[in-house]
Amino acid sequence: MLLTIPPHEENDIVRQPAEPVTKAYLQQPETQELIDNMIETMRDSKGVGLAAPQIGLPIQLAVIETLPDYDDDGEEIEGTRDLYVIANPEINWVSRKEVAGVEGCLSILGYLGEVYRPYAARIWALDRHGRRKRYRLKGWDARIFQHEIDHLNGVLYTDKLTAPDRYWTEDEYEEYVKALEEDLHIG
Repeated sequence: MLLTIPPHEENDIVRQPAEPVTKAYLQQPETQELIDNMIETMRDSKGVGLAAPQIGLPIQLAVIETLPDYDDDGEEIEGTRDLYVIANPEINWVSRKEVAGVEGCLSILGYLGEVYRPYAARIWALDRHGRRKRYRLKGWDARIFQHEIDHLNGVLYTDKLTAPDRYWTEDEYEEYVKALEEDLHIG
């Protein structure tokens, strides 16, 4: 079942730190159904992550699906995306190296912004069955996890923009990238 993701302006919960969940809560059939619904909603919305506060639930639970690999023709290679369910995540190490990346959010549709984040991170979390897992992440996978963990702490990516002018509508960003590509070909 698809869930509703209200815009952040209409969702006070997205700005509040979420409450931890228990192993027993994760193992309940209703919670497993919620997780399945979150995954379906994330995929239907063309997202790579969805945190419970985004759907109005103040709990530390998120689903994440990494970006796919592509073949030489630019086609997605089936089976190259990894799916994660994380509860009560803790970031216990991040690299000193930070990289800028352009992020979007299912709670802020139609906009993109540039955010610096650590390139690599180590995270402990419970999986969908309440088992404690350790994740060693880098690149976009680390970025996606950090973005979703921010949601569980009441933080939106717009709070971390590299500069006020590094925030665009999707159309403005397309024009910005096109202009950059043209400049690179001219020089």
